[in-house]
Amino acid sequence: MTVAVIQFGGSNCDRDTVQALAHLGIDAELVWHEDGLPDDATGIVLPGGFSYGDYLRAGAMAARSPIMDEVREAADAGTPVLGICNGAQIGCESSLTPGAFTTNESARFQCEHVHLRVENADTPWTDHFEEGEVVEFPIAHGEGRYEIDDERLDELEADDRVLFRYCDEDGEVSPEANPNGSKHSIAGVTGERDSVAVLMPHPERVSLPDIGSTDGQGVLRAFGE
Repeated sequence: MTVAVIQFGGSNCDRDTVQALAHLGIDAELVWHEDGLPDDATGIVLPGGFSYGDYLRAGAMAARSPIMDEVREAADAGTPVLGICNGAQIGCESSLTPGAFTTNESARFQCEHVHLRVENADTPWTDHFEEGEVVEFPIAHGEGRYEIDDERLDELEADDRVLFRYCDEDGEVSPEANPNGSKHSIAGVTGERDSVAVLMPHPERVSLPDIGSTDGQGVLRAFGE
């Protein structure tokens, strides 16, 4: 089993992700986007960073890389795919998941720890958590506000495809606990298959015991199952 962590020009969380997966005993390798997806890839991560300097829109140029056609094919075949931060932006721009990420309501780069409430614990990415559990992940983004039209938002909610919402430490969802103004305080969603997900906060940054919390391990363990 090998997880392909795809590198674009400007990716900067790729090695962090490989290290976090390795700590969990999950084999992972860096894959330069021009080299194409390895035949033996059993999982895919679109890591954080600033692909192509976030020109046009965050993730827009990386989404048009030829490797993303291969990623979509793999996702349609059931291969687990996770987009984190810039990777989440790429995932939405590639139509792996609905909606889009755009400029934070504050118009500032937000770099801080936030609380998240687990909304659906019946997915590969959340089955190590309990529904309603509160976890703490870091964010680091300038374009993390999740937007989606009302009709598709209703479908997303009805289909239980919201993974996490921003909340306070007690699990209460409020405008004050929403760091970027995301609709319905959404921090992560799945695609039509729950094996595909995008998440704006960084689970790989809270996965190594030596640097603090290990709340993020629950998300990454999906690749080892």
